[in-house]
Amino acid sequence: MTSRTEVTPGPAVELPAAVVDIDTTPDVEVALVSLNQWQLALKRFLRHRMALVGLAVFSAIILIAIIGPIVAPYNPIDIPGAKEQGGDPPTLQHLFGTDDAGRDVFTNVVNGAHVSLAVGLFATLIAGFIGVIVGAVSGAAGGAVDNLLMRIVDVSFAVPLLFLILVAAVFFGQGSMLALILVFGLLQWGLIARLVRAQFLSLRETDFVEAARAVGVSNLRITFRHILPNALGPVIVVMTLLMASNIVLEAFVSYLNFGIAATEATWGNALSNSQGAMGDGNWWWAFFPGLCIALTVISINFIGDGLHDALDPRSRI
Repeated sequence: MTSRTEVTPGPAVELPAAVVDIDTTPDVEVALVSLNQWQLALKRFLRHRMALVGLAVFSAIILIAIIGPIVAPYNPIDIPGAKEQGGDPPTLQHLFGTDDAGRDVFTNVVNGAHVSLAVGLFATLIAGFIGVIVGAVSGAAGGAVDNLLMRIVDVSFAVPLLFLILVAAVFFGQGSMLALILVFGLLQWGLIARLVRAQFLSLRETDFVEAARAVGVSNLRITFRHILPNALGPVIVVMTLLMASNIVLEAFVSYLNFGIAATEATWGNALSNSQGAMGDGNWWWAFFPGLCIALTVISINFIGDGLHDALDPRSRI
């Protein structure tokens, strides 16, 4: 005889909504974009407002220097029918007025831009190239090579830079733009060499350099492939400021008649030709060339400030 158990249905149990409502939507993969140090620097630079303003102003000055001489209405040295004495204030015909020889100041400023900018740019590139090479060799080699190269730098710092430039300009082609570029570039690489050497001394003991040595990477490749790219950030900032300094230095040397030939249109020569003009009430002779120098230097300094913040990994821009 078998027993039978009857099961009576109980009350229905209601499951929680969190259990019942199951998300059936497909998973979406999140793509992470990896940015290298230069892309991150560019992103930070584009957030720096004053640097963007400086870049816009400096780009406009470069554009004027390139196309200005083509569209300038007058010859920078001679204008047909110009007065022999005295200059006219700014008018619609002569936007920046005319100088004591009747030459158009606007044309002189536009034509002088490419000379002043060329001196500042190429002299800075020469100084940067020599300084980076010397600093990299000194920091990577160490020992006797480091001591020799740094003593040469110390000697270059011991002599006043302006005195060297004036003496070199007299003996190595006064009045030549190429000579002035070479003089500036060959006498200003010491600061960049010191900076690069300091960067190498701090970077060559880091973990990524030790890891490269551990896997058998050659010293030459470590120097120029791993250390140098990471040392260029401060160098770029210094070179922008050095370019601004060279533009002012060219104007100063030309003002003393030791720079570009007086027959060439440069911002420094324009200032030199305007000596005594302010006292005679002819303010526009010196004002507009000086304004161009000031705008160029300020814009480059803004760019340098933006690069400093962009290339600094601790920056919060």
